[in-house]
Amino acid sequence: MKNIFKKSTLLIAAVIAVSSCKKFDEINVSPTAATADQVQVEYFLNNSIIQAQMNPDVAERSFILYWKTAAHQHRNGGLSSGTYNDGWTIAYYNQVADWLNAVNTGIQIGEKQIADNNIKVYTKNLVQIGRIWRAYLVSEMSDNFGPVPINAFNGTNPEFVDVKSVYYYCLAEIKDAVSKIDESVVNPGNLSNLDPAYGYNYDKWKRYGNSLRMRLAMRLSEVDAAKAKAEFEDAASGSKYITTTDHTFKVAEKGGWDALTGVMSREWNAQFLSTTLNNIYIGLGGIQSQDQLDASFASAIKPANYIGLRFTDQFTTRTNDPSAGYWLDGLPNTIDPRAYKTFIIPGDFTNPNFNSYPSWTDDAKITVRNLLNASGAVVKTIEAKNTWNTGVTGDWGTKGSQNQLLGYEGTTPRLSNQFRASASQRIWFAPWETYFLLAEASVRGWTVPMGGQAAYEAGVKASFDYWGVSSFAAAYLASTSYSRTGTSVSWNHTTEPPASYTVNYVDGNTNVAGTATLVYPKNDLYKSGTVKNDLLTKIITQKYIAQTPWLPLEAWSDQRRLGLPFFENPAIENNLPNLPALTTSTYMTSSVSFFPQRLRYPSTLPNTNSAGYTQAVTALGGPDGVLTPLWWAKKP
Repeated sequence: MKNIFKKSTLLIAAVIAVSSCKKFDEINVSPTAATADQVQVEYFLNNSIIQAQMNPDVAERSFILYWKTAAHQHRNGGLSSGTYNDGWTIAYYNQVADWLNAVNTGIQIGEKQIADNNIKVYTKNLVQIGRIWRAYLVSEMSDNFGPVPINAFNGTNPEFVDVKSVYYYCLAEIKDAVSKIDESVVNPGNLSNLDPAYGYNYDKWKRYGNSLRMRLAMRLSEVDAAKAKAEFEDAASGSKYITTTDHTFKVAEKGGWDALTGVMSREWNAQFLSTTLNNIYIGLGGIQSQDQLDASFASAIKPANYIGLRFTDQFTTRTNDPSAGYWLDGLPNTIDPRAYKTFIIPGDFTNPNFNSYPSWTDDAKITVRNLLNASGAVVKTIEAKNTWNTGVTGDWGTKGSQNQLLGYEGTTPRLSNQFRASASQRIWFAPWETYFLLAEASVRGWTVPMGGQAAYEAGVKASFDYWGVSSFAAAYLASTSYSRTGTSVSWNHTTEPPASYTVNYVDGNTNVAGTATLVYPKNDLYKSGTVKNDLLTKIITQKYIAQTPWLPLEAWSDQRRLGLPFFENPAIENNLPNLPALTTSTYMTSSVSFFPQRLRYPSTLPNTNSAGYTQAVTALGGPDGVLTPLWWAKKP
């Protein structure tokens, strides 16, 4: 194995040395200067898949600070407020070029071996697997930036093409590659060691290819419905796609500092519960906290209609977050059963999944914090143990400076340690996603092998199985309780929530009890805000929960494509310079202009490939900015 990696690394290094920089233009460098008997296809596919897990530097910037932030899978500012870091993008851009260079080298070597009739029994299959993986990487690159090169793979100078062309290319590549995989081929025993995902199990690679094709076809649903329908129906027409746990495309993580180190392992990223997830979790499914938690938490569980302590001076209300202004001094009465598994209750130190990062401080175990007045004096000391809260991102102004609870490690639910310790398996495609894609296709009236309800419920059950909460699935799927975004679980319950509802609270400063009328948030991005509980909203809500935390790029893409699920706006106690359309007169509405749509191209691109950069921006159809929507996404 050591020699194999050495050969692979040396050849890739030689290829890169021919090019002046690690950019898209390096992808087109021919690898055929090396003799085919010295290297094999599997070395390069293995290298590409492993490196795409992202080393800790790139993972922190791309997976965490870009994708999870844009997807609201955790609470973090930055990209969600429109800001952008060129250095982070350069790092990702160079890496994705390397991954593509590796897989393309493998494909070209395999094709040369086939042409020379110098092949192993499995070479032809590995070329097809390489084409599937390459199509995924191209789609990932495009989902971040927009227009990218596809002709670079033919040895020419890379020309950037529009996103439609990128997607048509990927869909065609996957279809053709899947059709050419020969499952009758018997591999030598040691070949499986060079595929960290499937061990070159051809049945599973075909399943991944078909499920991936469904994903990419559905991306076109709002802009190219006929193509989306035809591609999806064809991909779903057989029986080979990801439907069971053992079909999951996943790669094992390990400790250390390399590409297999956990993507969520950096200690300085707190990865707090997000407001988006919190508003989806609370109330959804009607499962009571007392049935999910140990009896020791009983005294902390609050009544169903209680929202918490109200603080007017330390909590922002300039946002369309329906929970804004309140601190829940306990645990919610009912909550989605996956919430307490994904994020750990503050102060639950005996929980084996409690994460104590950063290890060089005790912040994660300090649960008592203060609220201050304008003079800096303490007006309230809060014990956050056994509480469940988060806050919107954005600019909290002076209220933020008076709030020592906000964004503190010991006071906010944070991501489970099972995802932080580099001891899990990174999921790239799971069965629940296939089922939710089939459910959406059914709702759209496409011809698919499962009815919408059956697929939807299978997706929920697959997610519950993953989290170990299957005992709640039946009651959950029958629930007509609304979340704070106005969505319920039951497939047959599409009654819209009332316009408002009454909650009890306690004034945090005077301790006087009161009632308030809250409204369900209006999501103008979906059906002009008139619908909160139709079938598609249910499907995407469940898909969003299930994709947390492994698939933030997909969650971000669904929100860009559909405006679902509901994303609250950042706070604007002061205006956000990178979101100019979000103002004190617009913050109660939803708009494409309030959320990041893509990454800007790295500043190195116009310097190294000015013609390609011009092509890219022209094909993008708008400025090279964070707020420019991609072709398949909703437009302002």
